Order: sequence, then structure tokens, then C-alpha cells
Amino acid sequence: MDLTKFRALSFDCYGTLIDWETGIAAVLSPWAREQGLDLSDEELLLAYGDQEAAVEAETPAALYPDVLATAFRRTGEALGCEVSDEWAQRLGSSVPDWPAFPDSADALASLASHYKLIILSNVHRAGFAGSNRHLRGDFSAIITAEDVGAYKPAENHFRALDAKLEELGVDRSELLHMAQSLFHDHVPAKREGLPSVWINRRHDKPGWGATPQPSGEFSYGLEFGSMGEFADAVDKAF
Repeated sequence: MDLTKFRALSFDCYGTLIDWETGIAAVLSPWAREQGLDLSDEELLLAYGDQEAAVEAETPAALYPDVLATAFRRTGEALGCEVSDEWAQRLGSSVPDWPAFPDSADALASLASHYKLIILSNVHRAGFAGSNRHLRGDFSAIITAEDVGAYKPAENHFRALDAKLEELGVDRSELLHMAQSLFHDHVPAKREGLPSVWINRRHDKPGWGATPQPSGEFSYGLEFGSMGEFADAVDKAF
């Protein structure tokens, strides 16, 4: 893949730039201890992941804090335990506290010297604004689930992306999509005919974590274990 032929990068945020699994586990783990559940963070994330994806598909217009709270309650039901309103609200309001991966901010600053940067995220606007305090990203466009009334892998984000590319004067062939989630991003990128790069943040962990296993066809042109590795590859290419 010739990285110099692209003019813009679109990013999944949570899982790619923001460490959402650490953020979610920071709430699920103390709840599980309170309930007397002897489950690891990985086991809790696995129990949670499919619940969130189901809630997003069933209630596409719901704001992300409500999705988080409902998914947490359903996770509790699946594990035979109650999730109180206080615990559900704690997860729902936690997005701005989720940490950025250590390499994300520097990688974005480096990539901004070569490309226009676009966020394509399954979150609400206020949540991303909180996350961007960690990322310090200079984005040409920000597209959230709140803006499009749906959650990836639905097509809504990608229709909005097409409109933003036209506004920015960027041809679709000049866009490269960056994401960790095969389910949320690489499956629809394949469907939409978009080239993509897999930022495989879970390369040193087993299983799928909080991300559902992909159920459709996917492909990606390159794979990196971090955004820092990708940014280094870009610098070398240019």
C-alpha cells in the first residue's frame, strides 16, 4: 500500500485511539467484586461486548450513555446479578474519563502533517469532546453516532463521511480508514469499498474483548499493533 497517495484518514476512536476496554473494565470490575463474581476483566468484557452491540442495533437513536447503561444492565442479567441505577449511570457517564492509548496523541500530531484527519465514532458529541482533551487532535471533521442516528456497522456514518469528503474536496479514493474493530469498522469498510488499516490493539491478548466477533466479510491493507507504529511507517513513506 502506497501511504503517500492518500489525503485523508478516517478514524474509529474507541478501541483505536481511546482505550475503551480499560475504561469499561474500570467500572465493571468493582461492580463484579461487589456482586461476588470471580471474573477477570477479559471475562467481563467478553460478557459485555455482545450486549452493547445488540443495544446499538435495537435502539440506533439512543445516546451512547444510555446505550452503555442498558448494556451494563443486560450484562448483569446475563451473569445473574443486578446492576443498580447508580452503577449503570456510572458506566454511562464514564466516557470522558476513558484513557487515551499512550501513543495516540503524538501519532495524531504527526499524521496531521500529512493528512486531513476525520473522526468516525460510535459515541455522542459530548463524550468525544471529553476524549479529545486526551487526544488533542486537530480534526477536519467529527462524525458521531449522535449526528447520524445510528451505530456502526450501519451505513449511516459512511453516508455522512461521503458528504464530509465532498465538503473537504477529498476524493473517496484518497481516504484511508483506520480502526481496531473488525466488527464495527472493517466489515463496513469492505462493504463500502474503502481501503483500511487494522490497528490491532489486542495483538497481545486472546479473544475479542469488548468487540463482537465479525460476522461479515472484511479485509484490510496493512496491520499495525499501535498508532505509533503506523505513524512511523507514514513518516518513512513520505
